[in-house]
Amino acid sequence: MTDSIFRCRAESSSKRHNVYQRQNNSLTHFGKAVVEEMNRLGMIVDLSHSSWDTARAVLNHSKSPVIFSHSSSHFVCSHSRNVPDWLLHELKKNRGLIMVNLHNAFISCNDEATIYNVAEHFDHIKRVIGAESIGIGGDFEGAVSFPQGLEDVSKYPSLIQELLQRNWTESELADVLRRNFLRVFEEVERVRDQLSSKKPSEVQALTEEVQNPCRLILAPLDPKGLLSRAQHAAPGLLILDIALLLYSIFIIE
Repeated sequence: MTDSIFRCRAESSSKRHNVYQRQNNSLTHFGKAVVEEMNRLGMIVDLSHSSWDTARAVLNHSKSPVIFSHSSSHFVCSHSRNVPDWLLHELKKNRGLIMVNLHNAFISCNDEATIYNVAEHFDHIKRVIGAESIGIGGDFEGAVSFPQGLEDVSKYPSLIQELLQRNWTESELADVLRRNFLRVFEEVERVRDQLSSKKPSEVQALTEEVQNPCRLILAPLDPKGLLSRAQHAAPGLLILDIALLLYSIFIIE
């Protein structure tokens, strides 16, 4: 949710750049409007890269269940990308889902990890909010190091076997593997249907909110504006602008 355009409307969990941190404004007015529009469209809100304050603000504002698509337990591994117990309780109230990230740094807070370490996250989250709120969010397409014996999705049976040995039931594991996410998806679509009569949001971001280094200056997409925008944009983004412009022309014609 805080990736790309939304990152400047909410506070990120990233501590690498101060520009992603906000003081007493973890979710802006425009950010709240984005959440509402996502609810209206039936889009799942993902909080994995948001700060804890932003996550709490979204959980209090969203009419639909939300997810942490690739985050683990902060109690087990105290990384800022992981979710603390107090926030798990808020997620439970929202009927949302946390999908455990398998990246070593988020599992063991170290360069190496094991399936045992992963199972500790599952066990702890289950104790706090129940198996019905858990999924698997491998992060194989984004992270670079994973627990020994759990290097890709073909190794998932090893994790399931470990959880079975820890007295997880087959029904709970079926929830983790598919039913929990399907339930969230269905509830998000149910809210979308309830909001079907609501018109699209016309809320705009305030100019002062976008005049910062964390993204390009917002500007209308038109041929006359491409040159001035190119002064601020990277070459790759300029090419993307041109491609989108050409696409819109051909669609209109």
